[in-house]
This record gives sequence, C-alpha cells and structure tokens, in this order.
Amino acid sequence: MRVRNLSLVVGFPLILGACATAIPGTYTEPKAGFANVASQTAAVIGKRTAFAQTQAENETLSREVRAMVHRKTISADTAVQVALLNNKGLQAAYANVGLSATDAWQQATPENPIVSIGVLGIGAAELGAYRAIESMIATNILDAKTRKQRVALAGVNFRAAQLTAVNDTLTLANQTRQAWINAVAAFETASYLKRAKATSDAGSELARKLGETGALNKAGQAREQAFNAELAGQLARARLNAIRAKEDLTQLMGLWGADVDYYVPDALPALPRSVGRITNVEGRALQNRFDLRVAKLGLEAQAAAFGLTDRTRLVTDLELIAGFEAEREAVTGGTSTETTPQLELEFAIPIFDTGEARMRKAELAYLQAANVLAEKAVNVRSEARGAEAAYHASYKIARHYRDVLVPLRNTVEEEGLLSYNGMITSTFELLADVREKLGASLESASAKRDFFMAQADLTAAIYGGGSGSGSAASEGTTLAAGGGAGH
Repeated sequence: MRVRNLSLVVGFPLILGACATAIPGTYTEPKAGFANVASQTAAVIGKRTAFAQTQAENETLSREVRAMVHRKTISADTAVQVALLNNKGLQAAYANVGLSATDAWQQATPENPIVSIGVLGIGAAELGAYRAIESMIATNILDAKTRKQRVALAGVNFRAAQLTAVNDTLTLANQTRQAWINAVAAFETASYLKRAKATSDAGSELARKLGETGALNKAGQAREQAFNAELAGQLARARLNAIRAKEDLTQLMGLWGADVDYYVPDALPALPRSVGRITNVEGRALQNRFDLRVAKLGLEAQAAAFGLTDRTRLVTDLELIAGFEAEREAVTGGTSTETTPQLELEFAIPIFDTGEARMRKAELAYLQAANVLAEKAVNVRSEARGAEAAYHASYKIARHYRDVLVPLRNTVEEEGLLSYNGMITSTFELLADVREKLGASLESASAKRDFFMAQADLTAAIYGGGSGSGSAASEGTTLAAGGGAGH
C-alpha cells in the first residue's frame, strides 16, 4: 500500500508536465515567420526577398546577383532587387525573426522538473553501504499556471518581429532606390560640367591668343582663366561625388570583389507627363505603415505583460516538491527498510515585496506604449502630408525648369549664335550664353533628381521605410536604365 501512494506522489509533477499545451508549428519551422515577411514585402514593392541559412543557399544567391549586375547597366528596380537578396544586414534582421520564434517556442515548452537524490550514512558498518536514501522531484507550479500568458506575450513579440523585418526591408529598398537616384544624378551633373569645361577651355584659349595680339587686356584674360580654373575644380568635385554616390549604392547592394564591376545610366529618366493626386494619403498611411503596426503590437505586448505581472503580484515562485525517503535499520538477522513518501510546497512570503512596485512599473510601461503609439500616429499623418506636398511641388519645379528656363536659355544661345555669325555679338558674349544655358541644364537636372527623391519619399511615407520610420511605380514613373554605357 505504501508503494502505491509513493507512485502517486512521484508521478504528480509528471502529470502537470503532460497537461502542457502543444507547441505551435509556426515556432518550430526552420524559417519561422519569414514566409509572412516575404509575402507582405512583395505586396508592397513587388520584389522578392530571401533568407539564406546554408552555404548552398548563399552561393545560389551570389550567382543570381552576379548575373544581374556584372558588367551591366542596372536600373533602380534591379538595384533594389539585388539589395534585398544580397544585403547582409537585412539577413541579420531576418535572423532576428527566427530568434523571436525560438523565444516563443521556449516559453511554450514546460519547465523541466528538478530531480535530487541523496544517500545518507555512506560507509555505515552495521548497515553495509548506506543508512538512508532520499529522492525528490521539484516542479514549478507557477510556471504551468502562467504559461498561457507568457506564450501569448511571446506570440505578440513574434508578430512584432515579423513586422519589424518587413519595415527593415522597405527601409533598405527605399535607401537603395534613393542611392541609385543620387548616383545617376551625380554622373549626370559631372557630364554637364564636363561639357561646360570644354566650352570654358575654348574661351580660355581664345583669351590667351587675343592677349598675345594685344586685343584683350590682362584683366579680361585673367577673368576667363579664373572661370576655367574654378570650373575645373567643380568638375573634379563632381566626379568625386559621383564615385562616392556609386559606392554608397554598392554598399547597400552588398557587392564586393568582381561584382562591383557594374554601371549606372548616364542620366535620370525624363519627367512623367503628369502626376496624379494621391487621395486620402493620411488614411492610406495610417492603414499601411508597418512601423505603426509595430507600435500597436508594442501596446498589445505591454497589455499582456501587465496581465502577467498581475497574476504573479503576490506569489513570484511556487514549487511543489514530491519524493520519498528509504531508511534502513539493523534488526536481528539482517536489516529492515522503511520507505516514507514526502510532499513539500515551497513559496516566497510577500512580507517586504508586495508587488506594488512591479504593478506600478507595468502600468507606467503600458502608459508609455500608449503615448508612443499616439505620437507615432500623429507623425505618420504629418509625414504623409509633407511627402505629398513635396512630391507635387518638386514635380512643378522640375517641369518649370524643363519647360520654361531651359527653352529660354536655348533661345538665347541660338539668337546669340545668329548675332555672332552676323558679327554683332562678340565671341565671349556667345560663350557666356553657352555657359548660362549649361547652368540652367544643371539646375534642371537637380530639380529632376529632387522629384524622383520626393517620389521615393512618398512611397515610404505611405508604407514605411523612410527616415521617419507600393512601389514608386504605383505613384509615378518607374526609374529605368537610361541610354549609354553608364558609369
């Protein structure tokens, strides 16, 4: 009869462990959560992402990337796709999703029982080898009691990690697109300055020859030569800026070695014929911004943490300890063994720490998360309005340079050339007209760059991934590779 009671006492902790809920398969998958990240990313920007966990997967991606960029002139879309497949920082963000899944997996797993075995009176001569054996199994009852709340909290954190990874992906895509715009615009600027330098060289050489004949004084010669020298410095600086801008793009795409042998177009694409009004931009941003969704889950996590704190306010550690003690006694003709079952309940008495401080901390953490979410919503609205205003304003400015200023400078140059052929205008006046036309072209190129940057900012303001936190083609013109071999 005593042995039967012992079986019940020893088996009680094991029964508690058997009552644990099954672990969801979403936490134990090799790429837990990544499929959701990839699908949400593709829905916004239409690009594929990959999470490489083996050497073979990395080699496959490397070959795919090399085929897209090696000695080719790449478009903005190609640059973004390469970055999403090859940027190691993004791979680290995807690994963080897996870490969050393992945390949830661990919370869903019951705590292992602790087994202790003790032997007393070792070497007692009258009893042979020992006097008594004690065996105990300790199970944390509070762990089983609060597992449901902890698993729910870990699930919220897992979902937040996935949304954070989506936002990180959108951020990289936006940064890469803007880096491509900067690189192409920088080479376009250098191209204009190179043409201006050729014109300036001609003017400087003419000034030198006229000075030799006495037809131009020293001040006139120095003026032309100084302008030529300043333009040479500007061209050198523009070429350096172009190299740096392309290197920034290379870094975001994660390229190195022979893969850096690629080109970008000579110039940005032409402005679209028109841009449409974005309807309900604030509402779309509030609905689609992934960083706002992360903030919402942060509030949900604090609510779950508050409930867990409330359940463990008074009792922070509660353990059930079960076991038996087998004691041997010397009797006439041999030994007698008596087995006694034991059951203990161990917990901390809340004399000093009544849990009020932890409850207050949980309340303030929830209040903090609520205010962070409210501030984020206000900021999202403001960013969306500002991005829309900049998008339309930058288009109007770029179109003004393209349709008004550059044509006027062309007219001035053409008329100056007619006057020069008729010996009405001097050579230096004609060169000045050419330089002013090139200056207007530089300003027009800069305004065009600002428009495409504003276009990328608008997409980021609606979906996330901008500096404050759909592909750009959905709101305007897709940036494609221009003509020429590129740089």
